Formats: sequence, structure tokens, C-alpha cells
Amino acid sequence: MALYSIRKARGCWRFTRALHKGAEAAPAPQVSEHTQLSWILTCMVRLPRLQHLHQWKAKTAKQKHDGTVGLLTYPVLQAADVLLYKSTHVPVGEDQVQHMELVQDLARGFNKKYGAFFPVPQAVLTSMRKVKSLRDPSAKMSKSDPDKLATVRITDSPDEIVRKFRKAVTDFTSEVTYDPARRGGVSNMVAIHSAVTGLPVEEVVRQSAGVDTARYKLVVADAVIEKFAPIKSEIERLKMDEGHLQKVLQAGSAKAKELAYPVCQEVKELVGFL
Repeated sequence: MALYSIRKARGCWRFTRALHKGAEAAPAPQVSEHTQLSWILTCMVRLPRLQHLHQWKAKTAKQKHDGTVGLLTYPVLQAADVLLYKSTHVPVGEDQVQHMELVQDLARGFNKKYGAFFPVPQAVLTSMRKVKSLRDPSAKMSKSDPDKLATVRITDSPDEIVRKFRKAVTDFTSEVTYDPARRGGVSNMVAIHSAVTGLPVEEVVRQSAGVDTARYKLVVADAVIEKFAPIKSEIERLKMDEGHLQKVLQAGSAKAKELAYPVCQEVKELVGFL
């Protein structure tokens, strides 16, 4: 699973560089300090702590409890990604809050054993904490979902976006309301509409009065298409300039290495490797 993810990531680096212009656009595999710190942190966390993480339990259940060690320890690598740069605030979705708690625990544990070194980073949640699946409003929208209709991607064509929203799960009540507990599907449409337009949920619902849910799904699709259009255009422009993207990657790797190396060296000195 982990090796597959690395191979897949290698194929996506060009796209990633297009999305993240600037010196920070450096994939972790090119900065070995990430994996070095990850191994040190792995030695500080107990096995049950990782096994109790919700995403581990959910993913191994889907894999018939055949999860790999790479999948189990991936949250520790995430922690290394954060702590290596002594980050203080990390923007995350609601589904990553538990992983951020692990990052905080590792920072505190390291500081308690070796002295104050890592800041204890705080999670920063956006107004829309979790985007739900279009096909299962009880689950989060995930790029790894096997149902291709469940997830909207920035690179989707307008026709694909319309098709996915047309097939989105709602219910048999035609009125547009926001009630996540009882009307998960329609409420997901409202939440997405609010997120891409910047309008409060209450205003979205008010403007949708008299619109049935079938029509409303297309309204949301149009709003998503409009929001994604300039982003898609910029991505395509950047992808056409391979030379520029290579330069961005090289500059980002050099900058990341410059920041990561001294921190990793200090950690090695503290734990007695140097």
C-alpha cells in the first residue's frame, strides 16, 4: 500500500507542483529528513496508540484487517512533516483532528524527555470542516473512494461535475433545507454550495426557496464549475511549462532541505545519535 502510494505520488508530482507554486513545492521523498525524523518519532509511540486511530480502523476494515505497517505508521510520518519545520498552526479537515492530536502528543512527549524543542502545533479548522461523499453523505469525500461518482476533482470537466451532482444522493423531499442529522444528502449540497460561493448556509437556503432538490443539485454543480474554472485554467497553463515546474521543484527541495537539515541534526544530537 505504502509503495503503491509512493509510485502514485511520483506520477502526480507534476500536478502537485502546478498546484503549489513557490519554494514550498517540494515533495517529502526528496528531503530525507522527513523519514529520519519519522523513524525517531515511531520509536516514541506505543502500538495501541496507532491502532486506535479512526482512519487505521476504517481502512483496515475495508482491507479485511490486512493493513500494512506502512499504513499504520503513516500518521507518524505526517507528524514528522509538521514537526520538522517547527510548525505552530496546521490547517486540517475534521477527519485529521485525531492525527493532529497525535502530533501534539509526540511534540509534548519529545519535549518532556529531551527538553523544550518542538512547538506544540494547533489545528486550524476551516468553516467547512469535512466535505461529504456525494454517494454516501455519512462518509467523507475521498480521492481513494472506489465509486468515481462520490468525489469531485478540480480536474473534472464541467460535464463530469454535472453528472456527479446529478447522481448525488439526496432524499424524497423536494424542499432545500439544512438539517445534517435528518437530511444528510441535501445538507451536503447546501454545505458545498456555501463553501464555493462564500455565502452563509442560511442565505443559500433562503435563495433556494422554491427550487426542488433535482434542480438544486444542478445549481450547486454550476457553482462548483464556476469556482474551479480559474483554478483549472491556471493548472493547465503551469503543466504546459515543464521547465518552470522543474525549477520550482528544485528550488523547493533546496529550501526545504535548508530548513529541515539543522532541525533533524539537533534532534539526532538530543536523542544521542550524534
